[in-house]
Amino acid sequence: MNHSFDVAVIGLGPVGATCAALLGSLGVRTLAIERSRRIYDRPRAFALDHEVMRIFEDIGVAGAVAPHTAPFTPSEYYGADGQLIKRLGALPPPWPLGWPPSMVFEQPPVEALLRKRAGEVAEIRYEELLKLDLADDYVRLHLRGSDPVSVRYVVGCDGAASTVRNLVGIEYEDLQFDQEWLVVDLRVSERGLAKLPPVSIQYCEPSRPSTYLVGVGAHRRWELMLHPGETNPDPWKLLARWITPEDAELWRAAAYRFHALVARDWRCGRVFIAGDAAHQQPPFTGQGMCQGMRDVANLSWKLHYVLALNAADKLLDTYEQERKQHVKRLTAVIKEIGQVIGERDPKAARQRDRRLLEQAGGKVVTEPRQNLIPPLEGGFRSESLHSAIGTLFPKDGNRGMRVVVKPQQPDPILHPWFERWKCLAAIVRPDHYVFGIANSNPALERTLKGMSQQLSTVTEEK
Repeated sequence: MNHSFDVAVIGLGPVGATCAALLGSLGVRTLAIERSRRIYDRPRAFALDHEVMRIFEDIGVAGAVAPHTAPFTPSEYYGADGQLIKRLGALPPPWPLGWPPSMVFEQPPVEALLRKRAGEVAEIRYEELLKLDLADDYVRLHLRGSDPVSVRYVVGCDGAASTVRNLVGIEYEDLQFDQEWLVVDLRVSERGLAKLPPVSIQYCEPSRPSTYLVGVGAHRRWELMLHPGETNPDPWKLLARWITPEDAELWRAAAYRFHALVARDWRCGRVFIAGDAAHQQPPFTGQGMCQGMRDVANLSWKLHYVLALNAADKLLDTYEQERKQHVKRLTAVIKEIGQVIGERDPKAARQRDRRLLEQAGGKVVTEPRQNLIPPLEGGFRSESLHSAIGTLFPKDGNRGMRVVVKPQQPDPILHPWFERWKCLAAIVRPDHYVFGIANSNPALERTLKGMSQQLSTVTEEK
């Protein structure tokens, strides 16, 4: 069958638009399908990180996105009696990926930029997906109001209520976290800003755990845990300790159930899911959208290799192997933070405070947020045992699969990385993760040969 498109991306939120832009930029014939022409004009995602900004560099929009971002302020955790018990912050410059490790952003203009870029390298159709027919060598898409379309692969980036996930019958695995919170976004006046803390704060108070976040410009967000049975609370009453309607404009208020869920399968034949379609996690480290961006950065280059460079289909199985485990490990970290913040028992909360202070040796020091992000495990990586394998490689100015050699002259970014890991060369994947390392030319040749074998391995069954 002659397919007009190689890949169809379903859903054009930030993750789907980035997926379409990545694929299209690689020369993959890409169709993006989205129900709504209108970009939601209020904030939902709040944070991104330096890995996401490097993905934006890969698709050519980082410079346009940057004015809509700001460094994430430190996050201070205050305990049951108002004492500082924990502090998260950022790595100091020089930044390994060229951007502040943690950032806040304005979603509506950034999403518009991503969709614009997707439209430059992929075809966008504003239609609704109704049905999928799976075959051995193609997927047929049935759309409302138009003829069916056949493509070689499908990537469902269509959110937590994913049509794609439901059509192929993939279920969620519950990671045992379930809390009701109210999320409130305000645009605050200068007078109001002067009354608010200059840094983000986690109020770990048993009476009502709350989060205060400093956004871009005058944007401030509060996340407030709801009491059992509490429905439709007045946001201004809950915010009265910080601010009043005289000093701010209510931008958005929405009740959310903070879940920890991960799809049992991320692939069904030629159909993949990514982003919120594949996982949901509490927002306590601002990693929700970042996880989705990692998904599509991981999957897009593998699709390109299979479609255009004759890599074996088995390479696509490493998408789930790598991303599912990574999501589960990071979600476990996020759950622990959520349990620290959300303790409702006063006695247990004070025990938590004492424990954290004892672990800190009586003095709270700033822990870099990016230290919370785990490496990739398993999947497409060298079989050698080395702790650098599966980590994110620092910015080297290049893209694609590559060998990076330790620079002869010390520089502030690459040289410290090679010194830390005690190696002379690194094989870096297109998504900037380390495939393998070497300390000699023969070792490098062996690692490259192993990589080639992994790419060309033919599976018995597909």
